[in-house]
Amino acid sequence: MKYHITKTISPQEFLVAKEKVTEALKTEGFGVLTEIDIQATMKKKLDKDYKPFLILGACNPNYADKVLSIDPNMSALLPCNVSLRELENGDIEISAVDPIAAMASLGNPMIEPLAREVQKKLARVVEAVK
Repeated sequence: MKYHITKTISPQEFLVAKEKVTEALKTEGFGVLTEIDIQATMKKKLDKDYKPFLILGACNPNYADKVLSIDPNMSALLPCNVSLRELENGDIEISAVDPIAAMASLGNPMIEPLAREVQKKLARVVEAVK
C-alpha cells in the first residue's frame, strides 16, 4: 500500500522550497505545528551527514477537530507530516502522508470521508509546489 503522496521538483534553494510548501499548506487551511531538521539532528546525534531534510508537522484544525471528536485516540496519527529532502542530483522531493493509508484502514467508517478530504488537500499542496 502506498502511504505517501510524492513529487520531485527541480533544484532550487532549499529554504525557498520550504516556503513554497508552507504557503501551499496555508492555502489548504494547514498550519505548521512542528519542524524537525533531520540533517541537523543526525549530525548532532550520530555525527552522520545528510543533505537538507525537513519534516513539517502540518495541521488543519477543522479536520483535526472532526477526527478527534470521532476518536480521540486518533491523536497518535496527528499531525500530518510533510517532508522535504534534497536528493543526490539536487532535486527536492516533497512527500506528504496519505491520510487514507494512515487512518481509513482503521475500520471507522466515520473517519474514511474525512481522510479522503484531507488526502485531496495534501495532494493539492504537493502538486502546487513548483
